Formats: sequence, structure tokens, C-alpha cells
Amino acid sequence: MKISELNKRQDAILAFISEKGAVSIGQIVEYIQKDLGKIARITISRDLEKLLKLNLIERQGAGRAVAYQPSFQYSIVKEIDVEKYFTIDIDKREIKEKFNFNIFEKLTGIFTEAEKNKLAQLNEIYRKKIENISAEGLKKEIERLNIDFSWKSSKIEGNTYDLLETEQLIKNSQPAVGHTQEEARMILNHKVALEYIRESKESFRKITVKKIKDIHALLTKDLEVAKNLRKTLVRITGTKYTPLDNEFQIKEALEKACQRVNATENVFEKAVILMLLIAYIQPFADGNKRTSRLSGNAILQSFGCCPLSYRSMDEVEYKKAILLFYEQNNVAYFKELFLKQFEFAVENYFE
Repeated sequence: MKISELNKRQDAILAFISEKGAVSIGQIVEYIQKDLGKIARITISRDLEKLLKLNLIERQGAGRAVAYQPSFQYSIVKEIDVEKYFTIDIDKREIKEKFNFNIFEKLTGIFTEAEKNKLAQLNEIYRKKIENISAEGLKKEIERLNIDFSWKSSKIEGNTYDLLETEQLIKNSQPAVGHTQEEARMILNHKVALEYIRESKESFRKITVKKIKDIHALLTKDLEVAKNLRKTLVRITGTKYTPLDNEFQIKEALEKACQRVNATENVFEKAVILMLLIAYIQPFADGNKRTSRLSGNAILQSFGCCPLSYRSMDEVEYKKAILLFYEQNNVAYFKELFLKQFEFAVENYFE
């Protein structure tokens, strides 16, 4: 894991603690001196204090019994070798199979200060573009982004329309030959939902369960998907993680997700947290990830930030990022993809 605030020695200390699970300062000093040469104990003590301050490690015990161990926060943001992780068979991966009720209070500090600054700088470019574009040009760019989003978001869900067919469907209401009515409906539902969140964008500065349900209802209209929160168990392809199956717990979890998002200050963290938690809770019988992507864009637009199109997103990598959150409650890969998609959107739209 490379956090911008850490130097090489602090990285090494953090990696050692993560590997061993719980270690004394004596063990840390011995390891660091063997690895990096003679380092004063007081220097390492200062390093440990910094790691504690950043909430990457925790201190347990007192006196000579003090031990340092990785924090839950570290498990959320540490980098994982994605390719290596997914070479392990589903049934052999060590994962969190049950819903983690502590996730709401722990899901904080997702972006480093450097990452927040980069996102803010990119968004400033977007805002200047918006200021300088004509009303007609803005309308066309919004339509272009919405077409790209509707296409890729649907493709992630297995829809076989290509981008040109999606454009014809949205612009001219012309369904493509060789595709089902359900595929066309899925894409057109995206168009309607995107228009809804843009027209109501200021209302999404505060997230509620009702607003999430409204987005879901628009996305799944006429698709034979059960409305409202689910009352049955769902299984997720590709993982042994099992979401909640109690409708009252599902509602409570979604309410807590809204509270967590509304209590978060940084808009980009708000969007990422909401997207991940909707996918994690799986509050609906179907359409959860579609709802999460639309909800993330709703937050971004409500605070004057560039929405994502996902056009350049690799569907398999997106699914891997979601699975890593399901199985490890880890946000690192999803955050990496989000950063790339935000930069892509700023660079490729609203010229």
C-alpha cells in the first residue's frame, strides 16, 4: 500500500504489522533495523504515532504488553493484487461471507489528501468547461454522455446493444434488430432515470431511502422486477458473500447507508460510499448495481461535479472491484477505477 503521507520506512512498518497481525515495538524495531539498517527506537515510535493518527494501525494493551495491529481502516484502503486475488478459486478464497454491520462507521477516509486535491482540480476544469460552453453545446454533450452511460451501464448488466444501436434507440426511438424488448427497455429506462436526476439534482444533496427507491423504480419499470425493498434471499454470481435476507434489516441498513453518506463531507467520498453500499446491501431483488451507479452520479451532479459515463470502463474489472468490496470490504480497486473514470469524463465531455 502506498499512501502519499507515508515514507519508505513507514510503509515498511505498516506492511510488517499487516503481515504479522499483532506485534510489539521491539519486534518492529528488530525487523526495520534488519531491513533498513540502524534506526533509532524513538524514530520508529514517531512513525507508529503517525500510523495511529492516520488510523492505519491500532494499539492494544498497556505497558510492556502493548501490541500494534492493522486497523479496520487499513483493511478498507490497502492495495490488493487484484490479478492474484482472482486466480484463487471462489470456494478457496478467505472472505467475509456475511454482511458486516460495522461497515457504516468504518467506511471513512477513502481518499488521501492528494487524491482529493486531484479530483478537485479535475472538477475545476469541468466547471470552467461548463461556463464556456453554449447552451446548445451543453445540451448535446449531456445527451452524448447519457447515451454513453446508458450503453455501458446496460452492458455491465449483460445487455447486448452496441453503442451505435443505443444511440439510435435513445435519439430516434428505434430498437435494434436481433435484440429483445427487455434490452431496449433497460436502456430507455436509463435515459429516463438520468433525466430525472438531472432535473432534480439539487434534491440529491441529501440522500434518502425514498430517493434511492425512486431511481430504482425508474430503472426497472416494465422489466418484471419486484418493486420496493426485497423480502427474499438473493445470491450473487461469482462470490460466496451473502447479503442480508431480512427485510427489516435491509431497510435499516439502507437508512444507515444514507446517514453515512449525508455525514460525509467530501462529495467524491459521498458518491463512492453510496455506490458501494447499495451494491453491498443489495436492497432490491434486481437492478442494485444500476441503481448504485445512477445514485453516484446523482450525488456528483447535485454538488456541481462532473458525472461519470463509464464509457471506458472494463466490465470485468468493474465487477472485480465490486466483488473485492463484498468479500474483503476493500475499496482500493473501486477507488482506482473511480479516479480513472472521473478523469476520463472531465477530459472527454463538455468541450
